[in-house]
Amino acid sequence: MENIYRNIYCGDVSKANVGKTIKIAGWVNSIRNLGKICFLTIRDETGIVQVISEDVNKLNGLTKESTVSIIGVVKLRDKDVNLKMKTGEVEIILQDIDVLGKCANILPFEINRSKDASEETRLKYRYLDLRNPLVHEKILFRTKVIDYIRKIMKEMEFTEITTPIITASSPEGARDFVIPSRNYKGKFYALPQAPQIYKQLLMVSGFNKYFQIAPCFRDEDCRADRTLEFYQLDLEMSFATEEDVYQVGETIFYELFSHFSDKKISSKPFRRISYEEAMAKYGSDKPDLRNPLIIEDITNIFNNTEFNGFKNKVIKAIKVDSADMPNSWFKKIEEFIKDKGASGLAYIKVLEDLSLKSTITKFLAEEEIDSIKEQLKLEPNNVVFLIAGDKNIEKYSGILRTKLGEELQLIDKNVFEFCIINDFPMYEWNEEENKWDFGHNPFSMPKGGLKALENMDPKDIVANQYDFVCNGCEMASGAVRNHDIEIMKKAFLIAGYNEEVIKNKFSSLYTAFKYGAPPHAGMAPGIDRIIMLLTGEENLREVQLFPPNVSGMDLLMGSPNELTENQLKELHIKINSEDD
Repeated sequence: MENIYRNIYCGDVSKANVGKTIKIAGWVNSIRNLGKICFLTIRDETGIVQVISEDVNKLNGLTKESTVSIIGVVKLRDKDVNLKMKTGEVEIILQDIDVLGKCANILPFEINRSKDASEETRLKYRYLDLRNPLVHEKILFRTKVIDYIRKIMKEMEFTEITTPIITASSPEGARDFVIPSRNYKGKFYALPQAPQIYKQLLMVSGFNKYFQIAPCFRDEDCRADRTLEFYQLDLEMSFATEEDVYQVGETIFYELFSHFSDKKISSKPFRRISYEEAMAKYGSDKPDLRNPLIIEDITNIFNNTEFNGFKNKVIKAIKVDSADMPNSWFKKIEEFIKDKGASGLAYIKVLEDLSLKSTITKFLAEEEIDSIKEQLKLEPNNVVFLIAGDKNIEKYSGILRTKLGEELQLIDKNVFEFCIINDFPMYEWNEEENKWDFGHNPFSMPKGGLKALENMDPKDIVANQYDFVCNGCEMASGAVRNHDIEIMKKAFLIAGYNEEVIKNKFSSLYTAFKYGAPPHAGMAPGIDRIIMLLTGEENLREVQLFPPNVSGMDLLMGSPNELTENQLKELHIKINSEDD
């Protein structure tokens, strides 16, 4: 046949092609055989187009999801115009069909309904799942987001630099994925948890502003917003303050979310909230500010209480307007918070005459009841939920705040509410090991520098660290880095690491900082979480190409898998049996 036809994408067939012979290629999306005539739809990445064959014998043995090339003449549809389809005004009259790759008769799931299948099946046949336009579009969208991120960064004069993937293991807070060395017996490489050390070395190397779309690897349990491998926008700046980083972060998030979403975005500058305030008011260091509920500390009211449930306890209160809710609803909230680990939950209803109704009011003194009314500014129809405890009381009150906000439909789903959480504790007490640990990033500069480390109780030392938070999700973490050897030695000593450990584990930084290191600061927005929020998904695996399952297994590639005896021997590894 003469090459009088044009190659064209399925989604690009239009009225402009009417009367012309064209060639398309794609997947058989549907087959509808009416006996004397057969209707096909052919799909590629650009869309779907209808094909009509009056010779059904040409289609014998054709199966859905086979790949085909088709030659035919474009004509206007006489009827059944489908304006919902990009190509809905035209169809192709089949002249010739060539099956390029035949598909088995039985598929593990219907392509266009792949999201109805179990996650295990979807991930095992991820290449089929990705044919679903709804799933496929997430990956195309991911590419657009990353392209736009690069545009924003280059407009701010950041230089894109790629750092190594194979590196050394270092105690940065999470478990490393390690790689045994063939040439160096008993030694190991590691995959980077983040390009942390490399980007700090880039600042010492004289680069002004760096960024990369960086893969990060952490051997931790997977969950909805965390997987073994993820990507972040890694950035660092020389001679920078935290305020410089705030402005860069605000530009990135505001520009990105404004460009890809019609939802309302927090105006710049984003609200800044200290870690201490966030925990006190919201019970979380990643608060969802769309939720208007505030946690109140009313411990002072019960300093001298005779009520055993509150005696010597921290008391947190949340006020809502829900006194008219049925008793079953209050019971559900109580059971929910107990399931999360709280010892219990009390609630007090405010009646029309401002009297209080509760199972606990009979145990409270009159002045305690008056103080509750006054401090919480109670009004008719209010309900006060009360949690008492010592350990994790802020956490439980935060969980309760979120649950109440959801139950009472107080959260505006059409808003991206950003804030910056800063002034994190430099250290946290590890009760199991009876020692201080770094609370966040060990490479952060303590506020007050060496004087703070030498003169303050570790629990009171504040780190120059910050997180960008949106709608209850941590979107980025960052810090002003510690670039001073003496401050670094003292900071690590408090956490139980002497100078020899720094020399051994962080030898590159330890040495580099002796040669004129500039003050530097940076942050790392999570690419996967950005895309998850923009697409309205609640699971990172929905926006990653070939993710592992929630147990960390790659069902598609069969990973992790076993090595042969020869491979193990080359790597100087011996597998011990369970009995050993």
